[in-house]
Amino acid sequence: MPTDDFVFSRRDAVKLAGLFTAAGAAPLLRAAEARAQAAGADQPVRIGYLPITDATPLLVAHGKGFFDREGLKAEKPVLFRSWAQIVEAFISGQVNVVHLLSPITIWARYGSKAPAKVVAWNHTGGSGLTVGPDVTDVKQLGGKTVAVPFWYSIHNVVLQALLKENGLTPVTKKTGAPGPNEVQLVIMAPSDMVPALAAKQIAGYIVAEPFNAAAEALGVGKVLRFTGDVWKDHACCVVFMQERDLAERPEWSQKVVNAMVKAQLWTRDNRAETAALLSKDGDNRYTPHAKAVLEKVLAPAESDAAAYAASGAIRNPDWRERRIDFQPYPFPSYTEELVRRLKDTAIEGDNRFLADLDPAFAARDLVDDSFVRKAVLEAGGLTAFGLPEGFTRTETISA
Repeated sequence: MPTDDFVFSRRDAVKLAGLFTAAGAAPLLRAAEARAQAAGADQPVRIGYLPITDATPLLVAHGKGFFDREGLKAEKPVLFRSWAQIVEAFISGQVNVVHLLSPITIWARYGSKAPAKVVAWNHTGGSGLTVGPDVTDVKQLGGKTVAVPFWYSIHNVVLQALLKENGLTPVTKKTGAPGPNEVQLVIMAPSDMVPALAAKQIAGYIVAEPFNAAAEALGVGKVLRFTGDVWKDHACCVVFMQERDLAERPEWSQKVVNAMVKAQLWTRDNRAETAALLSKDGDNRYTPHAKAVLEKVLAPAESDAAAYAASGAIRNPDWRERRIDFQPYPFPSYTEELVRRLKDTAIEGDNRFLADLDPAFAARDLVDDSFVRKAVLEAGGLTAFGLPEGFTRTETISA
């Protein structure tokens, strides 16, 4: 079984913790400043991504030429294998546009004081809690171990809400086996989760697609609950850019966001083609995943929704949530609620910065929505993405 990657993911978490301190980030920030001065104003778009469906808009924007149509130079996106690698490359200026788990951006800005901002959402939904075939209810996870991709993730936030709603206590540091009403949470690389579940090393995992679909395709697991069925239209990964670029290259930044917004619109209308584009058989081989697995996520059969409603993976069918969907506007209410929930979520490491972080301040300070708001309006408004007009909403959560 993949013990090497599991150890690596733990080291990855430690490395990220070091990066997300002012002292740890300082040499990387100096390197970024040197790179920026050497390159001047004519830097190309350099995307960093992980091979998950969360990266779809950035990869589509490259693969379908949306950056080119905006008059931008765009290098082929760089695939990273861990959040620590992508964060290090971003802070040091090796890449200048990345998708990150939304809670990681909070840690980056207020833990390490990284001079960067969220400029848009990459997608909504796109994650699930997958368990072994014998598990039929969240309560059955008591006394067992469940894997999460990272402490600062929407996956960890949603999972702990589900566990608490079902009378279970999440624990992150436990000597010996967890008690009958406890669930041991461990960090695990997504690529390790499917084989670990198959080997019964864990009872389940919560992660981005297509790793839930992969367990289904191999017959080793099933989706117990989709995260988008717990927190309606939640963001998972967001687009993160350097403040320097936003302030000193506003036209360039606007074009980057324009391309990403247009890519989301294209993806909504071309889901099966998107799966082919991202697959290991696509021209650019953006991900190592099979087209059929990606289609299960991006272009599922219409009968899937009824089957998931029957199994309980979907308990709010009236929400009409897609397995993964795309709309770029970063609603402030989501950031506020995310900060509030992070304060009550078990997280290993130094998270003292959360105690004094005001949710309303974070929503204003972490996010710069000026570029995406303009791009959305030029694309036809929020109705073009299947949403009502208006850049406010109320968060809906039903664990």
